[in-house]
Amino acid sequence: MTDLSSATIAELGQALRAGRVTARSLLDQALANRSEALGAYKLWMPDHAARAADLADAAFAQGLDFGPLQGLPVSVKDLFGLSGTPTHAGSPRPLPASWEAEGPVVAAVRNGLAVVTGKTHTVEFAFGGVGSNPHWGTPRNPWGGNAHRAPGGSSAGAGVSLLEGTAVVALGSDTAGSVRVPASFTGTVGLKTSYGRWSLQGIVPLSPSLDTAGVLTRSVADAALAFAAIDPVCRTPPEPADPARLRLGVIESLFEDCGPGVAETVRAALAELEDRGATVESFDLPEMADARAIFAEGGLAVPEFVAFIENELPDFKATLDPNVRSRFEAFGTLTSTEYMGRKMRIARAAAAANARLADIDAIVGPTTPITAPLLQHAAEGEGYRTHNMAALRNTMPGNLLELCGLTIPAGLDGSGMPVGLQLLAPRGMDERVLSIGLAVEGVIGPASRRLGTPPGI
Repeated sequence: MTDLSSATIAELGQALRAGRVTARSLLDQALANRSEALGAYKLWMPDHAARAADLADAAFAQGLDFGPLQGLPVSVKDLFGLSGTPTHAGSPRPLPASWEAEGPVVAAVRNGLAVVTGKTHTVEFAFGGVGSNPHWGTPRNPWGGNAHRAPGGSSAGAGVSLLEGTAVVALGSDTAGSVRVPASFTGTVGLKTSYGRWSLQGIVPLSPSLDTAGVLTRSVADAALAFAAIDPVCRTPPEPADPARLRLGVIESLFEDCGPGVAETVRAALAELEDRGATVESFDLPEMADARAIFAEGGLAVPEFVAFIENELPDFKATLDPNVRSRFEAFGTLTSTEYMGRKMRIARAAAAANARLADIDAIVGPTTPITAPLLQHAAEGEGYRTHNMAALRNTMPGNLLELCGLTIPAGLDGSGMPVGLQLLAPRGMDERVLSIGLAVEGVIGPASRRLGTPPGI
């Protein structure tokens, strides 16, 4: 039997097209794999998924092929509109019905006859990197075993849905790291597309100047196939780069103040790449410090989020998660001059950074300086603020500097928690960052071999 929990997208596709398995039988596996204890989903949709699986099987029976996701289970972050289903965006009540409208990203998945299994939990309005949500509960990171460790945010249920075997692709969004942080924390692959590459229509906004859509998968090879299935331009999955021809720039500040085993695990992976001929060298990107300074002031996300709530959903302000409300109140007052000043500073830094990166293939470093913390230490108060800032420290420059990014599982730290290796490349170089990621995965191996199986599965 083809095992949904371990097979790649390519292997599942081959089995479907050869008639060795059906979309309905894969869905049956997904239904059996679902763990209510892990709590990945805000909305589980077995009946909807069954109809989609039957449609995919009917198309296969007629010799109709709609792409690599046909018949495969996909989870959708509860920030994306999905026709006929409520969108909560992590809030205690549904948003107006207009937010159920599907945008081009979901449409691409649906038109490819993928099987949407449900909507996964998100931090309220995607505003946080830990993954916590006091309204609906926080998904459990399977790597924590019996301990409740954070899943990463804001796409909190996305990585969990992959590990439990209810999806092979998880749709997420990334404003400061909301795809890459949960991927890093759960030992999965996370792709942050370039700003503007994928439409934001049909996705509840946090910061329209920084928001991007992306995917989480169990391998880079799966991410490349999912990217080609969804992207409006790319139709052929990128090929692996030659490891011996890679030039990777190490930003030393990304390795500073890391938790035990994080920097060491990433450097060990980089050493394996060097053994295969890759050039790994120190690289200076002063604009990263500029991005951090602007982020510490509230960046663009806080004022744009405040404007969205005040103008579009004022009734939701009273029930905001305290972790969200605290930033709303602390940074919400900003003059138009200050806001435009930040936008200009960010634009200058992004232009300079993208130009500087022409000298190398990608920046490399730890995706997050910490691994998934125990939720009891990171759910509220100062513990939350400390862990949230740490979780986003290395990922948020990718958004402010308009870069595309990819996180790849590099190994486990001393506590047995996944460590991510992040690649950042210039805006518009999404195919390049995937090609580099494929090369890295070819050298260090996929997560299934590098990390093993989570104890909570």
